[in-house]
Amino acid sequence: MSPIELRSDTFTKPTKAMLDFMFQAEVGDDVWDEDFTVKALEEKISKIFGMEAALFCPSGTMANQIAIKVHTQPGDEVICDYSSHIYQYEGGGIAFNSSASVKLLNGENGKLTVDVVEAALRDDNVHFPRTSLVSVENTTNKGGGACYDLKTLQELSSFCEKKNLSFHMDGARLYHAIVETNTNPSDYGTIFDSISVCMSKGLGAPIGSLLLGSKEFIYKAKRVRKVLGGGMRQAGYLAAACDYALDNNVSLLKEDNRRAKEIEVVLLSVDYVSEVLPVETNIVIFSVENPMAIVDYLKSKNILCSAIGPQQIRFVTHLQFDDEMLEKLKSALLSYS
Repeated sequence: MSPIELRSDTFTKPTKAMLDFMFQAEVGDDVWDEDFTVKALEEKISKIFGMEAALFCPSGTMANQIAIKVHTQPGDEVICDYSSHIYQYEGGGIAFNSSASVKLLNGENGKLTVDVVEAALRDDNVHFPRTSLVSVENTTNKGGGACYDLKTLQELSSFCEKKNLSFHMDGARLYHAIVETNTNPSDYGTIFDSISVCMSKGLGAPIGSLLLGSKEFIYKAKRVRKVLGGGMRQAGYLAAACDYALDNNVSLLKEDNRRAKEIEVVLLSVDYVSEVLPVETNIVIFSVENPMAIVDYLKSKNILCSAIGPQQIRFVTHLQFDDEMLEKLKSALLSYS
């Protein structure tokens, strides 16, 4: 029997319907700009977000790193929350790819505000790096899947424009935020200079992220993608999976969020859990005295999860975590002692 997978929503696999759709794709050579399915996906998501252009990338990490490279020059500084994926989990890519430094801030559950960013800005002085980019993450991974509200993002956007800073969103789980806050993708397209949107997490595609921005930005981004080895040939088969996900899987994210909140209720009821970060979307992070003991216990029940710190465990709900699995998890959590 396959284990119940809660380590990450990256473990989702294509459904039969998605695979059938992929195999029907019209493909060409995308490096030559001749893969119709890739081009159609890029145009489609650009219209969805109300942005000028998009670029299909193998991963969210590559999409983010391309954006940082385009927005900065060597020696510049990137502002982000200390828990941001671009800093924590992208292999030191900001330094390796862009030769930029990072100003780490302490937001609330991974979320920044104008006040926090403004306090971090450096004076225009030759001793200091030049701040050129502010990056936010929506939803916040290590912040427990917290969502930004549009007002905060709009205030940050106006501030960045006033200070001549570029504004990027790592939208790895942006669609979870969209369905939770009843916002539209186009609401975000008017706020950011660039957005990365991952298709291989909750949306269930096997591979792929889209980087969005202006036509000029995407023209530069395509060159960086080539340098990083991200130019793919008959990538239309993968783009078709992303296209299918956009049409069929977005509404299902509400169920991910609902199930995560049901897990939160159980965790708040047991005495071995000392803290649960507020659950808004599909990530559940909670604190216990001995994480590995619980990880091992759940593994013995055929449930996989991960410890993400000395006292923290993370569950991530997803397309292939259903209500029957949810009930088995609840029972296991309530039985632990």
